[in-house]
Amino acid sequence: MNEEKTVEERLLTQPQELGSVNISSSGLPLDCRHLRSARSYRVFEKLNSCSQGSFHRMKCNFAPSLFLPKLAMILTALLFSSGLLKADGKTVKSGIAGSWHSSNPVELRKEIEKLFLPFAGEQVQNDIISLIVPHAGYSYSGSVAAQAISRLAPKCGTIVVLGPSHHFPFSNRFAVPRFDTYETPLGKIESDSKIISKLLESELFFNDGRILPDEHSVQIPLPLLQYRLASFKIVFLICSQADEETISKAGKLLSSLMKPGDIIVASSDFIHCGPRFGYEPFKENSPENLASIDMQAFKFIEEKNVSKFMAYVQKTGATICGASAISLLLSAVPRESSVALVKYSDSSSLNGDKINTVSYISATIRGDWKMNSAERKPESNSSELSEKEKETLLKLARTSIEYFFKNGKEPEIEELSAEIPPALDEQRAAFVTLHKNGHLRGCIGEIFPCRPLGESVVSNAVNAAFHDYRFKRLSQDELAEIDIEISALTSPKKVPSFSQIKLGTDGIVLQKRSSKAVFLPQVAPEQGWDLEETLTNLSMKAGLPPDAWKDGAEFLTFQAEVFGEKK
Repeated sequence: MNEEKTVEERLLTQPQELGSVNISSSGLPLDCRHLRSARSYRVFEKLNSCSQGSFHRMKCNFAPSLFLPKLAMILTALLFSSGLLKADGKTVKSGIAGSWHSSNPVELRKEIEKLFLPFAGEQVQNDIISLIVPHAGYSYSGSVAAQAISRLAPKCGTIVVLGPSHHFPFSNRFAVPRFDTYETPLGKIESDSKIISKLLESELFFNDGRILPDEHSVQIPLPLLQYRLASFKIVFLICSQADEETISKAGKLLSSLMKPGDIIVASSDFIHCGPRFGYEPFKENSPENLASIDMQAFKFIEEKNVSKFMAYVQKTGATICGASAISLLLSAVPRESSVALVKYSDSSSLNGDKINTVSYISATIRGDWKMNSAERKPESNSSELSEKEKETLLKLARTSIEYFFKNGKEPEIEELSAEIPPALDEQRAAFVTLHKNGHLRGCIGEIFPCRPLGESVVSNAVNAAFHDYRFKRLSQDELAEIDIEISALTSPKKVPSFSQIKLGTDGIVLQKRSSKAVFLPQVAPEQGWDLEETLTNLSMKAGLPPDAWKDGAEFLTFQAEVFGEKK
């Protein structure tokens, strides 16, 4: 057994090492490759309060109290100053060669050849547009990943690798490192600078040169892809915590940049189970018990149902480290694409440890990126809705709530209305507001257009009635006392200064670092606020100090067409 495998073995068999830094023979720090804690959100909330300028390195994703910031800062500074790691310049050299896999090209190629050898007869599938692969060390999950990658046609265009951030916390944004070439022991890969630039034009994406070099989740698949494919360009997209609206919008943008021959790879391990990972849903970690959680999660992946997948992860606490990356992938692929499981395995089959285990899944998604251009309706130019269209939307909102009372679930728009006017099928965001006796009773919506207007109203009507955390769930007795108001929004646009905001006309999005909050256009006039009072309250709504809007904040404005049942 070589040096890397010995270290890998120790990481799964010696819990006392969880609080220490493991240094490989190359001198690079090794992360605990399989850790995840159920206390993830508390850790991330704490870290999100730190400025982006500070550097906090976690031993692994979501592991609490494993921070060694001083040592990490020194190591990272040395690596960057030596030129070994560089994530905002001409070449990025692999930050995991010598730790996660061999830094010797000959040894690495031999190791990968052994992984691919059993799948030499796998049938090539020319219509694969996406993969899901694990990112543990090759001795643990390399075979699972190789079986899916072996089905790729030898030629492809650009590969976008999505993976979770294990060291840098951020929320509702995605890191896209800018570089020219990425180099592994098997050679250099050119970046797709056009896609990178297009993504970075959006406020949803940012470039931070510190994130990529030590992030193994997106780097682990690269030598495997290099071994299989003749050539390709590369884009890294690193995910952290994000809500469904943000994921949907990011997925839509990513999808629009894909062309035939391009592939999106979501890199994620699945359930991390046992006391070492802070996740013990069963008294006994039998393979059958673990598989039941994994396969239910994969069922929603097969259905490409982002909402149900994210809700399942949240409800069960399922420790799928790349859940956001998988959700982003599902938001990007065409609706008519098909998902197929390739291989399912877990670490206990390799090391015999059934107390602390990690599951691995690989899958293919087959389809055609051309389908997206045909199926996606253009964003609305926000032309005024007709009275009939407004009446239809209000009826959809009310019948959606009635449907939920009867069936306990959100309806599909086709279940509520046989005929949908064309304007309701255009991409446009909406808020649904409920009032009872003149008082707010619920308000939920989305700012960025990510689905047809009719679907947005149906979904947000149910959310406003049953999922606004500020209020109790709406009771059936209250329904007759509720009046519904809909705000159909224009697409938000960035403004250079808050002084350009027009109260009463503009809705406002305030964003500062990872914090964000929104007011609809009608909020300020209803409250009687001037601009300073509005922005002060908006800052506090975002969880920021009252005067945070005065320096370093970004503002977007939008307009709304507001109409309701109450004339």
